[in-house]
Amino acid sequence: MYDYYLGGKDNFAADREAARKIIALVPNAREIARTNRVFLGRAVRHLSASGIRQFLDIGTGLPTQENVHQVAAEGSRVVYVDNDPIVLTHAQALLADNPDTIVAEGDLLRPETILDNPAVRAHLDFSQPVAVLMLAILHFVTSDAEAARAVTAFRDAVVPGSPLVISHVTAGDLSESEVRQGDQIYRATQAGGIVPRTVAQVRSFFEGYDLVEPGVVPLADWRRDPDEIDLPDRGGAGIIGAVGVKRP
Repeated sequence: MYDYYLGGKDNFAADREAARKIIALVPNAREIARTNRVFLGRAVRHLSASGIRQFLDIGTGLPTQENVHQVAAEGSRVVYVDNDPIVLTHAQALLADNPDTIVAEGDLLRPETILDNPAVRAHLDFSQPVAVLMLAILHFVTSDAEAARAVTAFRDAVVPGSPLVISHVTAGDLSESEVRQGDQIYRATQAGGIVPRTVAQVRSFFEGYDLVEPGVVPLADWRRDPDEIDLPDRGGAGIIGAVGVKRP
């Protein structure tokens, strides 16, 4: 669905059908996806400039445009993680010729399937900082407690100086009824539901981290490039995010 929102071709009929329903309900769904992708690029470039050379991207989905390995500094080690076998097969084929980038099977809600995965451990050096990316994934964890546990598990597994990047949808202009309708559409997909969260809730995920300025903000306002073009404002949901660095 995310690839479809971005105008890509790596999607399936069921994805397109569900995505069209979301677009009918959330007029700015495509803009949210694009804003999230632009934020990913900004965050990865910022971390690369700060010396980070290891990236763990959780819930990456089908490879689309401007992925981590395409914008990170040369020589960076990247692990893409997903739990969908179709995604894994497709991504492995697309990235087979890139020795610095691997695709691994794992589940955010079972952190040990990622952190104890031999392929992940062989590719990344956890004695050095590892940037953990959770972009547009935590809103698919409908339990606040489970979402917090997942984030904490990865915080505890990395050394101080390791960044955490999160983006997350908010209700924005949507009514409670529209939020419920969106959740019902996603519950009919493998996503299993979606829950918007507030700025305060997203900020709570960064316990133990120092937030990079400007903190938790709408993604369009996070270290925006001066020459970026404004996307249309169609109203609908919002998307916020931040980058933090684990404290000593």
